[in-house]
Order: sequence, then C-alpha cells, then structure tokens
Amino acid sequence: MKLGVAINDTWAFFHEIYALFQQTHSTTLFQKNETKSLVFKERFNRRIYQQDLTKLLSKNQVVFFEWAGEYLAHATQLPKYCGIVTRLHRYELYQWASLVDWSKVDHLILVSHEKEKEILEQYPQMNGKTSVIPESVNLELFSFAPNIFRKQVGILCHLSPRKRVYELILAFAESNLFQSGYHLHIGGGKHAKFGDYYHAIHLLVQKLGVQEHITFYDNVDNPKEWFQKIDIFISNSYSEGLQVSPMEAMASGCYVLTHDWGGADELVPAENLFLTNREMTEKIHSYANLLEAAQLEKLISLRRLVEENFDGNKISQKILNVVEIVGKNYS
Repeated sequence: MKLGVAINDTWAFFHEIYALFQQTHSTTLFQKNETKSLVFKERFNRRIYQQDLTKLLSKNQVVFFEWAGEYLAHATQLPKYCGIVTRLHRYELYQWASLVDWSKVDHLILVSHEKEKEILEQYPQMNGKTSVIPESVNLELFSFAPNIFRKQVGILCHLSPRKRVYELILAFAESNLFQSGYHLHIGGGKHAKFGDYYHAIHLLVQKLGVQEHITFYDNVDNPKEWFQKIDIFISNSYSEGLQVSPMEAMASGCYVLTHDWGGADELVPAENLFLTNREMTEKIHSYANLLEAAQLEKLISLRRLVEENFDGNKISQKILNVVEIVGKNYS
C-alpha cells in the first residue's frame, strides 16, 4: 500500500509508529517546500504548498496526519483523492478542529475516551468513524528500576500555565512538605510562548525562600536518567490528551499522582488521582508511610498497567491496523 504521512508538530510521540509504517508499506513523508525569493514569496509559497499537498493526497491510497492540525485543515479543503486517517492529541481540538472538513476524514484516532466524547459532542458527523488508541511509551527505553523512598518529588513538562507548575510550587510551600525534608525537581525548559511564566515560577521560588528545596533542570534530554532522581511524579495539569511523561515515570519505577484532569482516570488508578492541594499532600504522605514492600507492590502494579495499556509496540500496531482498514477502501 502507498502510504503518505504528514506531520507539522513534534515527533515526540510518533517515531515508533512511523518506523512501523516504513517497515510495512511504501511510505512517503510530506515535505513543505518554500522559496527564499522575496518577490511574491507568500503567494508563491502558498501555491507550492497547495500543489505539494495535492500530490501527497493523489499519489497515495491513505494519508496519515499525525496531529489533526494545520496540514489536515488545509488538506480537507482540497478535492478528495484518498483515505485520510488522523490522530488528535489535544490542542488541535481547540485550535484547528473547526477548520477541518470532517466529511473528508475517513477515521479519527483519539488518545482518550474523554477527548472522543468531547469531539463527538461538537462534530456528531464523526460518530462511527473514531477509535480510542492511547498515547504510548517505548518500554525498551524505560526499564523498571525503583529506588528506596527518599522524599524526592518531581514534575517533567514544558513550562506553560496549563501544566500548573506555579500552583505546584505554592502547594509544596503551603503544605510544609519542604520542612519535612521533601525536595521538588522541576524538569522542563522555557516555552517559546510563555517566557513570562518561566520568569514567574523562578521569582516565586525566590520570594518563598525555598531555593534549597527546589531544583530546576530546564530541558531534560535523558528522561530515563532524570526519573531516577525522583520517587513520586506529579502531573498537575488542568488539561491533557493522555500525558506521556507519567507513563514513562511509571515504567521507570516511580509512583505517580495526577490532578484529576479530564481523562486522567484513563491513565492511573482512582487512588492516584487528586483534585485539591490538600488531597495531593495526603496522598504523598499516605504513600510515604507505607512499608517498603507495600511501596514496591504499588510500583510493580503501575509498571504492569503501562505494559498492558501503553506499550508502544502494541499501540503502533493498533494504529497501523486502522490505516490498513481504511486503505482497503482505496485500493
């Protein structure tokens, strides 16, 4: 089968899937070509872009759009040539979905049932054309290596208001966790769109006088190594698709607690969810007070959860199966 692939956002969640596509089908990756000429540059680039998208759609049986965003919106304004499959993670639902002609999309993959429910409420015409296939983790990259509990807590994310790192710092200060010997590790560099947020969280740490109890890491190039620094991973977002870093943390042998954002119950057991800062603190203490054997039992249970539900090899195959089913209609 001739398979086209278009991706205009991060490859962070797509490497294994794309590798499987290449192994099993004749795969073409869309490349956006642009001229550097200053004469009629914008108009010329727009025409080249449209021509290249048309070629991608007309030369393949199926085109897979990783991220239901800009490329998909523009492609669905063109004539229907082939099968279209796309995967929506989160932000596309709020920034691009209204610009997509969904009648030209053969199948939509969502990363959580929560996001599926949300998009079907807005676009009921997609009923019967969706699948829920969660995000995944490469288990070969994150081996299970739990540590004896050391009161090390961490969060790993890009530093934007949605991740609520500012609120997490306040919660740690107000809960007296620092005074009890806990240390907070914050991994994630300055976000291009939220430089003010980066400055604000550093200023907050200074004003609270807790610099000795918090370590910033900026961009973390080796998350496997970073997870070995912490015992408890915190996800404190207010909105996610299905966050990958908690999966990596669980696979690595960390205990994970997450704010109960929509869909978080599809990521961790109910006992690992919290709404308020008080609940978060109580759950940290509850885990800390367990005997070492009981802590290990919980860590093993979380690792098994990842193996059963978020194994990258299994998830990649499920996505490929969807693509191949659509492709049969365009042979």
